[in-house]
Amino acid sequence: MSPLDHRIEAVTGQDVDTLWAYRDRGVLDEAHAHLVDRHRELVRAETDVTFYRVLLHRLSSGEFPVDSALLARIDRTVDQMEQAATARDAAVRKVITALQPIEAATTTASVPSDKPLSTADQAALLAIAGGAKLYEHLLTGRMSVTTASGTRIPYAELQQLEDAGLVSRDTSHPVQAGQPVALTNAGRAALLAARRTPTTTQAPKPPRGPGLGRPPPYIGADLPRKGLVVPHRTGACPEAHPRSRLRPRRIRRRRTGLP
Repeated sequence: MSPLDHRIEAVTGQDVDTLWAYRDRGVLDEAHAHLVDRHRELVRAETDVTFYRVLLHRLSSGEFPVDSALLARIDRTVDQMEQAATARDAAVRKVITALQPIEAATTTASVPSDKPLSTADQAALLAIAGGAKLYEHLLTGRMSVTTASGTRIPYAELQQLEDAGLVSRDTSHPVQAGQPVALTNAGRAALLAARRTPTTTQAPKPPRGPGLGRPPPYIGADLPRKGLVVPHRTGACPEAHPRSRLRPRRIRRRRTGLP
């Protein structure tokens, strides 16, 4: 809608239609709300310039006879288009003025810090690493991140990770259909550093004393409580007695004095 749309979308991570909707709902902060208001003025000024340009093209297309009335109308349209262009240029400067503080804050926040990741941030990055998308609820307008593992991450937490430069979104997709969320290089490095733990030496286990070994498999608590169904073998080789595997025998637990 304006020549600055791509710049606004790059710094905010949202398309202009979504920003306008957020402004109408009153969910933007003061800086972003001021930016959206100036952008709306720019769009109106750009629409006026387009209108007078199209009108001038129609007047000069040969549809109307060339007379004094046509020439006067062309002169008036040129003057109106010049005024609209002047207003458009002023609106562009206002948008740039409102955009510069947001760009500066985004650049400062994108610098990765040496602060270690919290447990919650580490869990969120691990969930996002497996695949995630940002969705907006059609009725409530609330947004949240749904990961491939089924974990939901609040939008406020996603913004914190974005401000830290750990994750990024693909804003070419609409929020209603899901915007892919992925880790940045800084996010992968931070996650790798958080998961790297110092190597510890495992203490050797004390040797078992006499009588402390594992009991036989068919004595004590290791024996199944209700018995185990096994094939009845009449010889050393079960293949020598093919019918023996069809007659199962239940081994019952012997009553002994052992626990």
